[in-house]
Amino acid sequence: MIGVLPKPGGFAEAPATWLPYVREGLPLRVVDDALADGRISLAELDRLALPRKTLAHRRGLGSLTAEQSDRLSRLLRIIEDAETTFGDRSKAHAWLRRPTALLDGEAPLDRLDTDIGTRQVEAILWRIAHGLGA
Repeated sequence: MIGVLPKPGGFAEAPATWLPYVREGLPLRVVDDALADGRISLAELDRLALPRKTLAHRRGLGSLTAEQSDRLSRLLRIIEDAETTFGDRSKAHAWLRRPTALLDGEAPLDRLDTDIGTRQVEAILWRIAHGLGA
């Protein structure tokens, strides 16, 4: 097992730092921390990154697979990006969960189950961060 994890909330700030941890499989405390601090709900986690049944199975093993870790890190990175972009956690979380015409009536969070959808959300966040019409 690789040593101590980088600081929590660092997926957006230093994603390359997380690469070896994602490849090896993140410890379940990353999931638990994200749930405990309200970044994501259990239902959202279930739908977007890690089904509850799989999570229960992984608890017995102690860590996620590389693929599960990649999905979770992508999800947490975009949540962190939104929090930084909006400068207010509650505004970011509201925006992530509000349907938008830019995504064909889907909420940004709902697009984070695929790489293509994630890129669409990243592009919108970039436009917002740079003062361009989103």
